[in-house]
Amino acid sequence: MSSILTLITAYIIKIFLNYLYVEFDNDFAYYFWFFWRVLKYEIVGVYINFIVGLVLFLIFYLIITYKKDKNFIAIIQETETMANGNLDKEIHIDGKGDIKNLADNINDISKQLKNITVAERNAQKTKSDLITNVSHDLRTPLTSIMGYLELIDNDKYKDEVALRYYVNIAYEKSKSLNVLINDLFELTKMQNNTINIHKQDINLVDLLGQVVAYFEYQFKSAEMESRVDFSEDKLVVSADGDKLVRAFENLLSNAIKYGKDGYYIDIKTKAEEDMAVIQIINYGQSISSIDLPHIFDRFYRVEKSRNSNIGGSGLGLAITKNIIELHDGMICAYSDDEKTIFEIKLPIKNSTTI
Repeated sequence: MSSILTLITAYIIKIFLNYLYVEFDNDFAYYFWFFWRVLKYEIVGVYINFIVGLVLFLIFYLIITYKKDKNFIAIIQETETMANGNLDKEIHIDGKGDIKNLADNINDISKQLKNITVAERNAQKTKSDLITNVSHDLRTPLTSIMGYLELIDNDKYKDEVALRYYVNIAYEKSKSLNVLINDLFELTKMQNNTINIHKQDINLVDLLGQVVAYFEYQFKSAEMESRVDFSEDKLVVSADGDKLVRAFENLLSNAIKYGKDGYYIDIKTKAEEDMAVIQIINYGQSISSIDLPHIFDRFYRVEKSRNSNIGGSGLGLAITKNIIELHDGMICAYSDDEKTIFEIKLPIKNSTTI
């Protein structure tokens, strides 16, 4: 600022001296003229620098504002696409700063909204499938019961033997219907977290031994044989014994239904780090790779079993999965041409707290 004021002052002095026609000696005039020329070029340089700076400023300003305007236009266009239902669309912004953060936040909101929408659609589909399957599985035994009771009510039976036969069929169908309804209510309570779990310290080896002993009659009736391979590890878990028994019973019943061709059913236990591992293995009908990911779904049945006379509510494996998950465990299945394995993992209780 001071240099500029100096230049302006010198220029005013020159004008004033020219106005007065003051004459100096040659040396003074020469030096003053030289000094003035230098000052004049400095003033011109200041103006040139100012003009160049102003031009550069305008150029950079236009570039920056153009880029921002372009990004804003891109955001507006992409959000309009999202608003029309295309939640797969993403906003791509080059650069950094607030506009980039805004675009990332909009993308995150879009992803969350998409996930919520997909979850709602799946829930609606699950609800529709549940209603369809429940209607089908309730209608089948109910139709049989009503049919045989109608025959009895209209006295359309030959003798008392036929009468007792019709009554027995209606009774068995009613029991199947009761099992289905009870399983459905139990599964619904589990999935709604309204079921009570009473946990205590349980030795899984002892519990499995009791369940297998209880199933000896079923094994013999199916002309099958159980083989146990229990580890010597102390597999103590904190669990609801009744619920675990139900889960193991479902798996053993399933192994008997679908493993008759293999004759043997193996029950194994072992410890893997902090988890107790239980395997129930049958060597009968395998599960296809298409059906395997869905066998724990409600009412899911492979096509062969749906067309067969194998009973059940179609909820046993779904109930088993929920019971295991209520105990912070996991269950999975493997199947090939040789065998089918159902594997359960439950957290072992810390030995220092036993």
